[in-house]
Amino acid sequence: MTNGPLHGLRVVEMAGIGPAPLAGQFLSDLGAQVTLITRKSGKANKADINNRGKRSIALNLKDAQGIEAAMRLIGTADVLIEGFRPGVMERMGLGPDDCLRENPRLVYGRMTGWGQTGPMSQMAGHDINYLGITGVLHAIGKKDLPPIPPLNIGADYAGGTMFLLLGLLSALFERQHSGRGQVIDAAMVDGAPALLALIHSMIAMGQWGEQRESNWLDGGAPFYRSYECADGKYVSVGPLEPQFHAQLLDLAGLPPDHQASQMNTAEWPQRHDDYAQVFRRKTRDEWAKLFDGTDACVAPVLTWSEAPLHPHMQARGVFTQVDGVTQVTPAPRFSRSAPGPVGKPPAPGADTETVLAELGYDADTIAGLRDSGTLT
Repeated sequence: MTNGPLHGLRVVEMAGIGPAPLAGQFLSDLGAQVTLITRKSGKANKADINNRGKRSIALNLKDAQGIEAAMRLIGTADVLIEGFRPGVMERMGLGPDDCLRENPRLVYGRMTGWGQTGPMSQMAGHDINYLGITGVLHAIGKKDLPPIPPLNIGADYAGGTMFLLLGLLSALFERQHSGRGQVIDAAMVDGAPALLALIHSMIAMGQWGEQRESNWLDGGAPFYRSYECADGKYVSVGPLEPQFHAQLLDLAGLPPDHQASQMNTAEWPQRHDDYAQVFRRKTRDEWAKLFDGTDACVAPVLTWSEAPLHPHMQARGVFTQVDGVTQVTPAPRFSRSAPGPVGKPPAPGADTETVLAELGYDADTIAGLRDSGTLT
């Protein structure tokens, strides 16, 4: 991509899975040149959305010449992103000390679940585990059933990708003053609980209990949950504020005296049943039409395939298609330095020779590297 607020930023990303590739995608979406170091060439996969707009170079990182080429590339970069277990990059000779010695201005971003230090740092884990140990998972789900994992959004992407990006961009800002790079230790067990500042405040004020489905925002409140409709589909209901709650009662035909006791938790269980009966009287789309344009905070719960077709999503251009693959357009929006259209994901290794030539390798050397197995 040639436009966007990050145009001119050079990023090297070590191929991996999870939150690090999404961070690279977001940087690419906003105009950064992201070069992916992968271990093997292959065919392009148009559904590989996390790698859209990136370049790809395939190097044998078990080979000294492959490491040398990787280090030469890192030497030209502003940012490095890696998501391996602690110690993996060091064993390859591409650890922070090695890379910062080569490129003192490098911002070295490390993405892990448990963090670079601590007794669990070498253990395998996934989103559900990181949410479990931080107390987040305990709060999600029905009170009489096991906790429900919120896909892999909570730790991988919200607590991981977003805090990695915050760290990278903060370090780039600091570099403007110091002229020096640094290492970012982005751990999902740090980021995920940081997102719960409001909940921690409510706990401290005695306004949030530990039992699931018993609080404002966890489905405990009858005015903040989803309800099944006559057609088996659902609406999301969330009028927390009294003035919005009053509109819900009026438009749904619920008892107006519920307004005075909105926050009476003793009434909530019965109101779950009462509200459920009311919402079963109309289809999802009938309710959506009734509440459209109001402040009652009611919206339809759409499926993956329905969401891109919603008029609001279409008006904002939230979704697009690239080679027939539906995906989300770059966010957020910029008034002046708007990013260009999203790019396609490259075939692994597709840009190997181009990148090496940019690094000063001549054609004969590149051919030799290929013959030796350095280029995979």
